[in-house]
This record gives sequence, C-alpha cells and structure tokens, in this order.
Amino acid sequence: MSLIDVYSQRDEPSISLEFFPPKTASGKENLLERIGRMNVLDPTFVTVTWGAGGTTAEKTIDLAGIIAQSFDVPVCMHLTCTNMEIETIDNALEQCKELGIRNILALRGDPSIRDDENDSMSKFKYAIDLVRYIKEKYGDEFCVGVAAYPEGHYSTEDDSSIEQDPIRDLHFLKEKIDAGAEFVITQLFYDADKFLAFEKMFRETISMDVPIFPGLMPINSYLLFNRAARLSHASIPQYIMDKFPPEIQADDNMVKSIGVNILIEIIDKIYKGTNGRIKCFHFYTLNLEKSIAEIVSESPTLSHIVEESDDNDLSISSDEIDGNTEDLVNKHLDKNGEITLDNLSLTQQQDGRKRRRSSVLSADLLQNRAIINKDSNNAKSGFNEYSYKNGMPSKKFLLSISRGSGILGRDATWDEFPNGRFGDSRSPAYGEIDGYGPTIKVSVKKANEMWGQPTNIRDLKKIFIKYLEGSIESLPWSDLGLSPETALIQEELIQLNHRGFLTLSSQPAANAAKSTDKILGGVHQTVFYYVGDASGNFDTNLDPGSSNVVTWGVFPNSQVIQTTIVEEESFKAWTDEAFSIWSEWAKLFPRNTPTNSFLTQVHSEYCIVSIVHHDFIETDELWEILLD
Repeated sequence: MSLIDVYSQRDEPSISLEFFPPKTASGKENLLERIGRMNVLDPTFVTVTWGAGGTTAEKTIDLAGIIAQSFDVPVCMHLTCTNMEIETIDNALEQCKELGIRNILALRGDPSIRDDENDSMSKFKYAIDLVRYIKEKYGDEFCVGVAAYPEGHYSTEDDSSIEQDPIRDLHFLKEKIDAGAEFVITQLFYDADKFLAFEKMFRETISMDVPIFPGLMPINSYLLFNRAARLSHASIPQYIMDKFPPEIQADDNMVKSIGVNILIEIIDKIYKGTNGRIKCFHFYTLNLEKSIAEIVSESPTLSHIVEESDDNDLSISSDEIDGNTEDLVNKHLDKNGEITLDNLSLTQQQDGRKRRRSSVLSADLLQNRAIINKDSNNAKSGFNEYSYKNGMPSKKFLLSISRGSGILGRDATWDEFPNGRFGDSRSPAYGEIDGYGPTIKVSVKKANEMWGQPTNIRDLKKIFIKYLEGSIESLPWSDLGLSPETALIQEELIQLNHRGFLTLSSQPAANAAKSTDKILGGVHQTVFYYVGDASGNFDTNLDPGSSNVVTWGVFPNSQVIQTTIVEEESFKAWTDEAFSIWSEWAKLFPRNTPTNSFLTQVHSEYCIVSIVHHDFIETDELWEILLD
C-alpha cells in the first residue's frame, strides 16, 4: 500500500506516526496495543525507525511487518545506508516485499566513526546512493522518501564547523527528488517560521507536487525537549523558551500541557501559512500517545479526525450488562469463542462514579481481536456500555483511552510519567530518547577533545573523575550532564572511581523527599545487585523476575508510583547498550593502536553492576560497604 496513494485521496488534514522497536519483549507487546488505539486516529501512514548502523534491523523489520499485517495503514520502514553491505540492504528490501511493505524512507544514517578499509568498500555513502539503488533495482515496487532539514543539515564529522544552511541543502534535496524520491519528511523543529521559509523555497526551486511532511516531536518533559532539540540541532524560539520558567521545568505534567498548546500553535500556523499545501503532520511519538491524542483533539486543524456522527451506533445496552455476565458474553461470542473488533468495540461511558479496575477486557491487537473474559462475574464494574460503529471502534472512546480518561485510559497511559532509563521496562518507550539506538552523540573531533586517548585504567579513571568534577560535559554513555543531586554524593563517587569502580549513574538516599525539593524532586535484605558482562553472563541476588524499586513518588490524584525501577529485563537491555557504546568508543581509534586495544580489553574484561541499598534511612551505609 503506497502512502502517496492514501495521501492523495485525502482532502482534510491528517497525521502520520513514527514508532521505534522497543528494547524489551513486554514493551513490544504494550506498543502493539498502543498502536491499535492510535490507529483510530486514522494516520495516513506509520513509520518504523532503523537503529544506528542497522543495530535494530531485525526488530525493525519484525515490528514493521506486524503493523503492516495487523492494521489497515501504510507502513514506511526507515533504512539507513552508510557503511551497509548491499546484501543487508537487499535482504531488508526483500523482507519488506514479502511483508507487503511498499514504502521506504531512505536515510544516510550516522557516518562511520572510523574510516577503515571496510568502510571504504561500502557502495553507499549518502542517501541519494540508496535512492538510486532502490529505483534502479526495484523500479516502482517501492515508494521512496527522503529526509529534509528545515534549518539545514548538521554534520557530526570533523567538518562540523560548517554552519547549517538550508539553501545549500536544497541542492542535495533536489538531487534526491530527481533520483526518484517521492516524498519528504523533515527533521523535528520548533520554529514554524523557519519551516515555512524552507517550504516556500522547496516549492519555488524543486517541486510544487512532492508532499512534505513536517516532523513534530511533542514536548513530554523539559529535559528531554531540550535534549532532543540539541541532538537534532533544532533551534527553539525565545518565545517558546519563555513558556518554561525555572519553577515549572521539573513539573512534567505542566510542561506537557504547555507543550500540547505549543504544538497546536505550530500546526495551525503551518496549515494556514501554506494555504493547506501542508496537510499531513508527522509525529515523532517516542512510543507515547497521550500528548498526541490531546494535540489532535484540541487542534482546530486536526480535531475533525475525532469528530463522528452518532448514526448507526450499535451498542450493548446497560440492561444487558445488568443481567448475567455469562449470558451477555455467550450472546455475542463468535464460533471461535471470541468477540472480534469487526463486530464489537468495548466502550466505557463516564458517569462520575469511581470504579475499581475491571478484568473484563484484555486486548490482543496483534490479531485485531478484543476478548471478553468469561471468568469475570463483574462486567459492569468497569463498563456501562459496549458500542461499535459500522464495524469500527468508537473514535471518541478510544481517544479517551489515549488521553488517559477512565479506567482503561489510566492503563493506556501508565508510563507517561515518569519515563526514563530506570523506568518500567514494560513501557514501549523504555530507555530511549530518539528511537535510533545507542550511539556516541558527538563527532570524532569532539570525542577526542573531551576524552582524549586513554591507554590504561589510570587514564580511564581520570576521565570519569573529571566528569564528576564537571571538567568535561559528558561521557560516551551520558550526554545529559550531571544532575544536581549527584553533588550530594560527589565525594563518595570520586573515591569509588579512584578505586576503579567507574560510575555512570548514582542516586543519593532520601527519606520522604517532596516532589518540590529543589534537588531531589520528584525490604529485609539491605543490598541487591545485578551484574552482567559483554558476553551475556548475568548474576543477581534477587529472585527471578523480581524488581529493584529505587524510588516511590506520591502525586496529586494518583496512586503511589514506583518512579524508578531497576529490574532484570531492563538491566540486561541496558547492559547490551552499555557494551555497545564501549565498542563504539574503541572504534574511534585505528585497530591495534594502544587506545583501541585498551578499550577493547575493558569491553571484554569488565562487568557492569547495578547496586541498590534499601535501608535508605542509613544514608551512608552503602558507601561504607563499598569503600571499606
């Protein structure tokens, strides 16, 4: 299904959505349910990211295939080409053909951080090379799109001193269009005026017909908003920065609410400023849904998506629910003992009364089925009405789920706040900032300036200690810089690093710290640990499947939330990422040089360890144990 065909048939404004392959199996399961809900927003197409260097290739193809076969929406798979073997490209494209995926976003990807003999053998250096290859070999079997940068492309190579220049980039974009690219998706931006200037230049110099889909990333937290803009080199207008004074920057709910209004303003300005030429808005979802649902429902440009007539609204009445649950289920079961989404969607009507969580609904959107659990004797505890509309789920109801309304809504948005590396690994968004996998986020030149060329453990210790002292701004694994709370345990961490315990992330003990605390914000055995190495060896003193709850949060109108969790599945995912970045750092240096050999040795011989001390009243005990 070509996304251009679907796009060309639509007159009203619409959206498209980007997802990335979750790190964990449970995250994937939850993402499929989330995509099923968001699909009710009738996206023009869905894209799936391809990890840096093809690191998520298998997961990307798997996720793209499931979406293509399970939901009635065109799927566009990202494909990067830099330093990729032709066999890898062909294998990915052949699998796409088999899965019915006909749309490819051809990207350059991050250039190699080491220019060795293997890199020079690659057929692909730029995105245009991939566009030409696909068109020459596959003709019109694939609808190919490319990326554009409204503010100009930023290079992470050693020539990064070259300023961003959208006019210069138009020449390269025209070459890609001339080579056969049929649509354009832009890098994220927050300055609508710069996008409008770019779109005007594109129409005047390249094409009046090629669709441009502006890339928009909802603002889910102030920290991640700034980081995403910095990594993509997108400028943030001062009037937007002024909306986030220091006193609200730590309030994710407030930031998210302001962010919704900012995105609505950007969308409406672009739609009006282009006289409707731009009519499909591409959301970088980060596998989250609440902000997007709110933007769509409140935007004057997009709100028509969730408006629907009540005609032909078929439902199971409250009288039926008041009857015997088993009779209700039997009445609507098909021959396989299930109620399919083709016949029924389950709708909860709000009546203002508090209800306990119901177990009557479980979703298996991978098979496009909704199943009523016949073992439940309390169907009406969670639902007053089951409704469906012309064989489709009620948009307004499923939108209310995405927005977090009602019992199912709370389940749907359980990972919206907080969400981070130490969050719940069941979250589809667990441990990711951009969906492109682990990589060093700086140029080779910048990396050498910050970290030098370590050749022994003494050099490595100095790098970590300088980071703790604030002398260098980041480590290969930590590009956000130190959090203020680290200062509370700075001396202990420096001592640990002097002794060869290289620390990446640490949190001080705190007893009932308030969420308004300017620094901290938001079991019988005392010490629990996880340990893993690059070979996949793993050990722990916890029971299998147990979680290490590090912090608890109490927020208004909410149950107690376990805001920081370290568990086996998430630790293993983090271990893979950590050692992957060790390898990336080693590759900054030619093979067999002292620094390359040393970092490769550390990668092979060191372990990564997570330790949690649960007797938090004794705030110094962990350090006494480790430093004894």
